[in-house]
Amino acid sequence: MIVPQLLQPASIVVVGGSNDIHKPGGKVLKNIIDGGFSGELSVINPKEEDVQGIRSYRDPADLPQVDLAVIAIAAKYTLPVVELLAKEKGTRGFIILSAGYSEESTAGKELERQIVDVINSVGGSLIGPNCIGIMTTHHHSVFTEPIPPLNPHGVDFISGSGATACFILEAGIPKGLTFASVFSVGNSAQLGVEEVLEHLDLTFDPVHSARVKLLYIETISNPQKLLTHASSLIRKGCRIAAVKAGSSAAGSRAASSHTGALASSDTAVDALFRKAGIVRCHGREDLITVASIFASPPLAGKNIAIITHAGGPAVMLTDALSNGGLEVPHLEGSEADALLTHLFPGSSVANPIDFLATGTAEQLGIIIDFVDQRFDTIDAMVVIFGTPGLVKIFDVYDVLHEKMQTARKPIYPVLPSTLTAREEVETFLARGHINFPDEVTFGNALARISRTPAPPASDSLPAVDVQSIRSVIDGEQNGYIAPSSIQQLLDACGIPRAGEAVTETEDDAVDAADELGYPVVMKVVGPLHKSDVGGVILNVADSAQVRSTFARMMAIPETTAVLLQPMLSGTELFAGAKREEHFGHLVLCGLGGIFVEVLKDVSTGLAPLTRDEALWMIRNLKGYGILRGVRGQEGIDEESFVDVIVRLSALVQAAPEIAELDLNPLLGNARGVTAVDARIRIEK
Repeated sequence: MIVPQLLQPASIVVVGGSNDIHKPGGKVLKNIIDGGFSGELSVINPKEEDVQGIRSYRDPADLPQVDLAVIAIAAKYTLPVVELLAKEKGTRGFIILSAGYSEESTAGKELERQIVDVINSVGGSLIGPNCIGIMTTHHHSVFTEPIPPLNPHGVDFISGSGATACFILEAGIPKGLTFASVFSVGNSAQLGVEEVLEHLDLTFDPVHSARVKLLYIETISNPQKLLTHASSLIRKGCRIAAVKAGSSAAGSRAASSHTGALASSDTAVDALFRKAGIVRCHGREDLITVASIFASPPLAGKNIAIITHAGGPAVMLTDALSNGGLEVPHLEGSEADALLTHLFPGSSVANPIDFLATGTAEQLGIIIDFVDQRFDTIDAMVVIFGTPGLVKIFDVYDVLHEKMQTARKPIYPVLPSTLTAREEVETFLARGHINFPDEVTFGNALARISRTPAPPASDSLPAVDVQSIRSVIDGEQNGYIAPSSIQQLLDACGIPRAGEAVTETEDDAVDAADELGYPVVMKVVGPLHKSDVGGVILNVADSAQVRSTFARMMAIPETTAVLLQPMLSGTELFAGAKREEHFGHLVLCGLGGIFVEVLKDVSTGLAPLTRDEALWMIRNLKGYGILRGVRGQEGIDEESFVDVIVRLSALVQAAPEIAELDLNPLLGNARGVTAVDARIRIEK
């Protein structure tokens, strides 16, 4: 919980405040002073009585009551100061800038724990240690630069890394991005990214609060809290973008099943962000670009007009938008012909709308008006305009400013001449605008935003027989469970499955085949990857073939029995689940059989899943066209596949002990989807 004294203190003490502004204690004091803090400000420094014009107390015991302490002394001295401030001086807000805690040693970790215990005992709030501090509209308690002018309607930025926070500010400020607050949480000993986001959610004011949130995260300590409050803020009208660092394949764990090999902790991050509605970014410039797009009105469709006087950037932007799933539709007809009459010969209005290097500010205004008012198929426009430096282009940016104030559709300015037209660009930004100097970075970001779904509406899980599921799970030991138990679990959660029988003798196998009806499929029970050991035989046509196949299969190492099923036809599909530490269960779907290994065309969601989420997963498969049916081949019943996925989600909610689950293959056709083979491993 964040107490008011941390964000809006009436008094601040800088412990370790210095006259040397090249030291953290000196710089943070200067920043607080320069930021115009209006409350009582004091310093603790045993060698000084006056620091930067602020009264300094040699003995902390002489300090009056104080709301917030900003601590910039060596780690080994912090605990007694924190105890004094918390227990005797009424201090409830703490920012510890110093390093030397859990990031450094076991002893430092223990010291950090003791400090947190003291602050918790008085109901206080701690940012840090090992951080640059925080900036709000009330106080600038950071020891770094840059310090942007803070705008309550700018961006709330929360970072796990202080240095990265500075670099992101450096990238965003020159492009016109404004900030409302900056939180550097450092070691997150008490308050991390999730807790700050929780505070922003619980205190959100639709009139006064910032509507854009940026996150830089190195560790997600509480995925459920992040999901809860990010999705809540987005439903309130906010937009959130985040970088999650540490996503390399080296972090993935090896696993024995298909699902385990395909799902990783980074896959879980993707699924978490998508479920929350967070736009995932992959670097500082990417994050700043997405945040800058958030500052514009939301894109309502997918059709973009590109207005340019330079062909190359327009072509590159067209590629970026098209590859990302947005459209740059061809413009033709009477309205296009009418627009062309206002432009110089050689201009093109086909889209991109190229009005040549000689195009004028007046022509730009006419083009924007046509796109905004007369081209109904267009949802937004990008204006690319730079200069070779022959003339000043204030008039062009004046027109752009005017049209951005009045147009019904979003206008995104790509102004690449940040050096040649520096004065003009700076004047444009000073009017409250943002610039996207690189068209490809912008196009990729806009496309990713358009692909990020909104948080799903709450949707109840399908009804499953929880009592039967628990009975099976409670009766099993850790490891892969028997086929008969798998059958009970699938039946209990309502997932259709092929009729089957597990046999241990030839006679039982023949009897089972006679009952199931020929032809049948025979599969070994025991080996993990049945196909690899010759343990799957299709179209077994009669009892003699059943006997010979049974005898051969039982000789395969690790085989304990033979499973028989009727032959079914359809498209091979895959669905699975994997429990990911801290996150819960990931549910996966894709094309099945060997294709799940070869193509790795898999969509992932975080349980519990709604039907809309399951449908999104299916429709975002690269092989979705196969599922719809191509070249005369029958497609699958999409709703049946959705039903299997959400029921699988309900199963792992009822049985969190399931560590890995494969339904591979499922067979899908126009009449439904049926589970043909399954493996389930539990870990209690």
